[in-house]
Amino acid sequence: MFGIGAVRSSGKIANMREDSDNVGAPPHRVVVLVLDGALPLDVGIAAEVFHPETGFPYEVLLCGVDTGTVPAHGAFGYAVTHGLEALKGADTVIVPGYAPAGRPVPTAVHQALRSAAARGVRIASICYGAFALAEAGLLDGRRATTHWDAAEQLAQRYPEIIVEPNVLFVDEGSVLTSAGAAAGLDLCLHIVRRDHGVGAANEIARGLVTAPHRSGGQAQFLPKNSAVCRGDTLAATREWVMSQLDKQLTIDDLATHAQMSPRTFLRRFAEETGTTPLQWILRARIDAARELLESTRLSVDQIADQVGLGTGANLRLHFRRIVDVSPSEYRATFAGSAIRRSVR
Repeated sequence: MFGIGAVRSSGKIANMREDSDNVGAPPHRVVVLVLDGALPLDVGIAAEVFHPETGFPYEVLLCGVDTGTVPAHGAFGYAVTHGLEALKGADTVIVPGYAPAGRPVPTAVHQALRSAAARGVRIASICYGAFALAEAGLLDGRRATTHWDAAEQLAQRYPEIIVEPNVLFVDEGSVLTSAGAAAGLDLCLHIVRRDHGVGAANEIARGLVTAPHRSGGQAQFLPKNSAVCRGDTLAATREWVMSQLDKQLTIDDLATHAQMSPRTFLRRFAEETGTTPLQWILRARIDAARELLESTRLSVDQIADQVGLGTGANLRLHFRRIVDVSPSEYRATFAGSAIRRSVR
């Protein structure tokens, strides 16, 4: 267990169970379903947050499809002493991510998850674990999320799911899903908050030395320049554009650099990038703004000027639409402490 000593050492949290109205009641059983290729961090997050030594009435049980060793994603595995029958006694089931994303899981898993859901068991997934819930039909007609790099795959494979690719987690009542790894920690703390209140979640977060609360709607912060280009005919022109972001470029400018007619350039650009030149340039400008927010003390107005967006208001408008937070919120999360202090 990582960090549990810190949680256990808090006198306040250790006394909470004794002061609770639930004294004498059986603990809330959290069953973590470890599937082949399980991501170790995802499994550890669930086991840690709900560990009984936090002082709250939880107990954690790890299970697999069968008893024995479940191979993890990496060079080791999990020795589980319970199979899918453990879900019959669960109050909450958590499905950690497993790799590769979208790999089919046994039919018995679908049946066990559906049976648990029918009994009113709360079911949550972390990262790629959403695919197991989707295969079982538990996400049909619901909002859901997963790690950003598998969100499109989830949406295409299961069009009946309302996939929200940018958020940290989605709470649909009895079914909850989260984005990758760290967002799984946010989700688990959110569950504690639902069960025992803000103070409980904050105490556990403090013991784990993590932020006490990030709302589910907060953006995943997609990596910069994540679009995949399907050709390199225009690679030199794209590189040239990156050095000219402070200038107002036209389609004619780009076509001239590429030595093509504007019509041919537009067609080739769409074939290679899947988007229009103007949209690609806007994303490049936002990515450049992100770099400056992270690494410089420049004001938002100065950054807007440097990346070709003109005014701070214009930068804020496009930044929030693409990144889903304001420039100041982004800087507060990703800039170094010296930069954050200097721009307050």
